[in-house]
Formats: sequence, structure tokens, C-alpha cells
Amino acid sequence: MQLTTLLKPLLTSLLSCTLILNSFADVRLPTLVGSNMVLQRNKPLNIWGWGDKGEKVTVTFRNVTFTAITAANGQWKVKIPAQIAGGPYTMTISGHNTIKLDNILVGDVWVASGQSNMEMPVKGWGKVLNYEQEIAAANYPQIRFFQAKHVTSTTPKDDITAWDGNWQVCSPQSVPEFSSVGYFFAREIYGHEHIPVGVIHSSWGGTVAEAWTSGESLKTMPAFADTVKAYEQLTPPQSPSNPNKPTLLYNAMIHPLLPYAIRGVIWYQGEANVGRAYQYRELFPLMIKDWRKQWKIGDFPFFFVQLANFTEKKEQPVESDWAELREAQLKTLSVPNTGMASAIDIGDDKDIHPKNKQEVARRLSLIARARVYGEKIPYSGPIYQLKTISGNKVYIAFNHKDDGLVVKGGSKLKGFEIAGADKKFHWAEASIVGDRVMVTSPEVEMPVAVRYNWSNNPSGNLYNGAGLPASPFRTDDFHGVTYGKQ
Repeated sequence: MQLTTLLKPLLTSLLSCTLILNSFADVRLPTLVGSNMVLQRNKPLNIWGWGDKGEKVTVTFRNVTFTAITAANGQWKVKIPAQIAGGPYTMTISGHNTIKLDNILVGDVWVASGQSNMEMPVKGWGKVLNYEQEIAAANYPQIRFFQAKHVTSTTPKDDITAWDGNWQVCSPQSVPEFSSVGYFFAREIYGHEHIPVGVIHSSWGGTVAEAWTSGESLKTMPAFADTVKAYEQLTPPQSPSNPNKPTLLYNAMIHPLLPYAIRGVIWYQGEANVGRAYQYRELFPLMIKDWRKQWKIGDFPFFFVQLANFTEKKEQPVESDWAELREAQLKTLSVPNTGMASAIDIGDDKDIHPKNKQEVARRLSLIARARVYGEKIPYSGPIYQLKTISGNKVYIAFNHKDDGLVVKGGSKLKGFEIAGADKKFHWAEASIVGDRVMVTSPEVEMPVAVRYNWSNNPSGNLYNGAGLPASPFRTDDFHGVTYGKQ
């Protein structure tokens, strides 16, 4: 009995020590940092995670070790100097435990975001053009995918959830459910630049641009400020089921990406905002500037897709909210280091999800190849520059006339309309005169405005010699059908 009494304090002490030793938290990494990942070349790299306060964490990459001490909030981060393209490499992270990551490449990382036309998978519900052949040929071990799950949050999250748990190597097994535009874009870049390419896909079908913008920036727009402020008062934070509210998707699906170095963004969205196209003139540039501000890596490239043609064709000129949204996208080219791929000729009358995602991705890649990778190639269709009125004729000048203006599919230009001071538009006769388009109509003696492809589903056929379509445009600033809508 006495021996038991004497041993009891000792046993208790030993048990306490064991519990203390076992209470140390393992070093933990964000989902985005893992095996098979692509790290951005030629830029300082952040590797980060969580551990015990005061814990020493080491990260070893390419035989160099970097050290961090976990802060009071449990977070740690190391910064690795810029690396050239290459791999595969391994990375070891050590604290109370050790994590080894393998098959890491260094190349270019692109974020693919937006709504359903970006989300549309190669197979799955999308079944893009020739999807069976595309899947069978998708053997590109130097292309990697990261696919974010659909999540919302009223406050910014620090970690993201992936559909497949982590990065995936491009293969016939991994490509069927991945973003078709994201994959085809990566394939184009890899095929021409011969560097590893990683695509972080974070999109959600049917979502509005304000959902993808930070609350900090949205508070500058009265239409969204009150909602953002209301979210900030919620305790605890919530994850609403409806993603179409200000900042919910930015908080859950963009904010967790911010420490990760990227090359740029491709964006395919707009359909959900067509009813507020004038507002989009302010909102979309705000979102682009917001992402750049939050990422803290400068004005990275931001390339987007202009809305495709959709719904029934109209026999007479009409007002169009889709045309107004395309105009808002066109105006966004005033934001530095942006680019726009027109899809006005590759849509589908009856399907808001057209199947030819290969061409959408190719046109996006042309912008990247020219603007990011320095290739001397055409990358845009004709863009309206200015008009000159001479009697009953209007002459339209364009930028991006590479190899001249071209009438595609015949000898007669289609899609032009003209109006006088009464603002009533009539179909016009149009022809290419030198490097301009001449527009006229016997019904308009004194023209003041010209529009081109100004409808939901236009039939215009003006291209440049590089085979890229002219963007829809108008020369007037008459109030449209979405003017004043918030």
C-alpha cells in the first residue's frame, strides 16, 4: 500500500509529461501547397502554414533550407527566392513533424475563374467539342490542375478546399472533370512556351462579379456597401447557401489563394450581370484592381472572355442588355495589362454553354503569347477606334487591323446599323474602304451614330486578316436598357 502511495505522484508526473509531449500540434500546410504543384517561376515564393506558437519550422527546397518561427496566431511563412523553370523537385517541411512533397515543378501559374463557362468541364456536364478524343490525348505531365470546391463565407478564409484533395497531374484520368477553358489554355501555353503550367481553377456557375470581389473594395460602391457591413457584424461567420451575394466567393475561393505567387488570371464571366451592365462598367474594373491589390504582386495580366452570341436572332435592330455588357467588358480594356478574347462568333443560339471551348482558350492564349511571352503575333480582332462623318456616310477606323480588314463568309458586310438624331437605328450598307469601314443608309440622310453586332445574337462578319472577329461596339452613348439599374 505504501509503495503504491509513493509511486502514484511519479506515475501522475510521467503521464502529464506524456500528455504535454503529445499536445504539440503538427505542422500543417494549406491545401494549395502540396505534391504535384507548380510554383511560379521568376518570382519570390511564399510557403506557409500553421503550427504551435514559437515553433521553429524549416522548409528545404533544392538543397537550400529556409527557417520560420510560428507567430502567436499559429501561422508561419517562409519566402523562397525566385526560381527558374524546371523540376521535378521535392520539398521537405519540418517542425514537430516532417512533411515531404514531391513531383514539384517550377513554371507559370494561372488562375482560371468566373462562372459556368469557365467551370464547364471537358466531359462531365459540359461535353465539349470532340471531348472523347480530347480526353484520350490529355497526356501532359508538365501541366497540373488544382480545382477549388464551391464554398462561401462571410469573412475571408485562410484555406481552400480542393475537389481532388490537392494538385493533379494532367492525364486522361484527371482532365474529364476539369475546366475545359483552363485545360485548353494551359495546353496552348505549354505547347508554345515549353514550360510547366499550373492552373488553379476557382469558379462557380451562375455567379455575379460582386461575389468575387473583396468587401474592402465593395464598400466603395453604395449598391453593395450595406451588405458587406452587415456581414462584418455576423458572429460567428457564416457560409450562406446562395453564392450570389457580395464578397462571399472572394472570401472563400480567392482570399485563400493570395499568398501563392501567380503569373496571371483568365476570367470568363458576365452573363449573371447582364441586367446591370452599366454597373458592370464600374464593378468589373474594380474587381480586377481589387485582386491585384490583395495579391500584392503588381498589375499581373488579367485576360477575359467577352460574352458569346446567344438566344434568337432579331430581324430588326433592337436594344440589348447583352450588348451593353459586352460594351462594359470592352471598356475594361482601359485598365492596364488587361486583354479581351471575343467569342461573338462561336456561341450557340440555344445553349448558353457553347461547346467550342478550344477556340475560346486559343484566343485567350494568343493574348498571353503576345503580351506575356513576347511573341510577335496578332492577338485581338478589330477594335473600334473612331468615327468620321462625311455627308450621309460614316467612316469607322479600327485598331488591331492585322493583315487588313476582312469580310468573312461572303462579299457583303453584315451587322452594321446606323441612326440619325432621332436615335432610330436602321440596317446599314457597309463596305471596307482601305483600312476603314464605310457605313451608310438611304433611310438616314444625316447620320450621327453607328452600331455593330449590337444584339444578343448578332450576325456580323467583320474580321481581321488573322481570322479574329471584330468586337461589337457603338459610337453613341445613348442610355441603354440597363442604364440606372443597380
